[in-house]
Order: sequence, then structure tokens, then C-alpha cells
Amino acid sequence: MFSIGNVAVPNRVVAAPLAGVTDRAGREMARLFGCGLVYTEMISDMGLVYNQQKTLQLAAVEGEQGLVAAQLFGSKPRAMAQGARILEKLGAQIIDINMGCPTPKIVRNGEGAALMKDPALVRDLLDAVLDAVTVPVTVKIRKGWDEKQSNYLEIALLAEAEGAAAVALHPRTRQQFFSGHSDWTAIKVLKEQLHIPVIGNGDIWSAQDARRMIGETGCDAVMIGRGAMGNPFIYRETAALLEKRQVLPAPTLSERFMAARQHLDLAIEFKGEYTAVREMRKHFAWYCKGLRGAGRVRGAINQAATREELLAALASITLPTII
Repeated sequence: MFSIGNVAVPNRVVAAPLAGVTDRAGREMARLFGCGLVYTEMISDMGLVYNQQKTLQLAAVEGEQGLVAAQLFGSKPRAMAQGARILEKLGAQIIDINMGCPTPKIVRNGEGAALMKDPALVRDLLDAVLDAVTVPVTVKIRKGWDEKQSNYLEIALLAEAEGAAAVALHPRTRQQFFSGHSDWTAIKVLKEQLHIPVIGNGDIWSAQDARRMIGETGCDAVMIGRGAMGNPFIYRETAALLEKRQVLPAPTLSERFMAARQHLDLAIEFKGEYTAVREMRKHFAWYCKGLRGAGRVRGAINQAATREELLAALASITLPTII
């Protein structure tokens, strides 16, 4: 267990905010498999300010059974403050400011990872958001814009000084996107310098990776992103290893298929069959990754238009009884 401000997180396993992945169904799956803290997809401050329906759907967390942090992106202090207030009213227990997204359309607007190039603006954003809400405010950052502008420590210390309750670091630069390797030594540096919790992110593909990150860096928690795509089992495996020193067996083929079906049914519950099936195609491809016959059924998955068609494509690999 660790705490972010006055919020006690039950274990050291955190699900990273990922567009198109950590929607309501994705968050429920993470919780069901033992994740201590989940994040929304990143949410636009202006979308909230202008009451855009699609943005409000991303931010709808009321009624969720468990901790949820809402991740907010933008670059204008006043709009960020307004957006943060809306997220708090909608039920977010933590507000996280996105300072790490490398996507071109985000950084072109001076948002996401581009914020790290302007520490003065970072200070203004933090002050505005912290003044606007009563829940803890955190930041998620990268190592820097590029290797020449590797200013993660400056930004993290600034965030702590202004009142941020935790810092999550993905130690790749914006220019790296997701290539190469994340520099875990940067997480270690933050942990040695900060007094607030440090959450390590990057290249966690297994429970053993998570244990190694904590051992090498001393970070307070691990944030799992791409390693959980089609593999919610990584949450329970990591929680068991970190909290109980237990090594759980790898999921069986049947368990993988049952998890995919459960994920699909949650998505249908929250979004309706038409939208859910189309959004879940990529998830089913991830659930099938590495399985014999996965390539053969990928076409059927991508063409599936109903729940039955999607499950039939999955079942055709080897287990027709799961439908």
C-alpha cells in the first residue's frame, strides 16, 4: 500500500492512462484483476469546458467501484482549472496532469510532453489546478523533450514544490516515443530527490519486470501500460509478487479467452454492441497475440460485426465451447 495525498492505494500496481484502452471497460478489467489504481484516458480541458459529449463520456467515472484518477491535458491554466473542477464533480478521486503524451497533434498545441519545455507554464498550470480542486493532483512526465533537454528532475522538483501529491515518470524522451529502452536510472534519481511518491513507468512486461524496477529504483509503485494490452493477468501477477512474494502460474488458454469475453461484455454494457464490437477488435487481437492460429483468425476478428461473430473468431483458434 502507498498513499497519494490523502488517498490510500491498496497496492503498488497502477494501470497507465492509455487512449482507446483505459475506457470504463478497461478500467473495470484492471480492477477485477487486482490493479490498485486506474486512470482514465486523457481528457481534454477544452472538451470539458465546452461540455462536449464525447469528452464527458470519457470523464464519466461516477459509480465505479474503486480508485480512479482522471488524466487532464491542456496548456491554458484557466481552462485546466475549469476542467479539473468538472472532473472532481464527476467523481475523480485524483487529478493527473498529462505532461508526457508524445503524439504530434497534442504537442503541436503545446500540450502533453511539450509542456516540459516551458517550466514557467508548468508552474502556472499546477498552481491553477491545485487552487481549483480539493482532491490530490499528480503529474505524469517523460524524461524530457530529447536527450539535450532532459529536464525531468527540474519538472518533478517544481511539481513537488508547488504541491503535487505524486509524480509518474516514463523515462523515455518525447523524441523516442516508445522506441529504445526506458532509462530506469532516471526513476531512481527522482526517488532519491523527491519526498512525494514516485511511480515508475516503462518496459514492464511481466511481474518480474515490476519487481526489478522497484528493486533497482526504489519507486513507490509501478505503472503498467502496453504490457497489459490483452493481458490483464499481469496486474494480479504483479500484485501477488510485490505484495505477497507469490509467483502465480501463467494464465491458461481458456482463462485468456474467458477474460476476452468478459472484457467484451463489459464494453457492450457500457457502450452498446455496435460500438463495443468495433472497439474491441484490437483488444481481441491483443488477447490472441502469440497464440498458434492467431494470424489465421485476425481477418475474422477485424470483420466481426456482432458479439457472436467476434467470439466465434476467437473460439476458432482452439476452444469452440467459450461462446
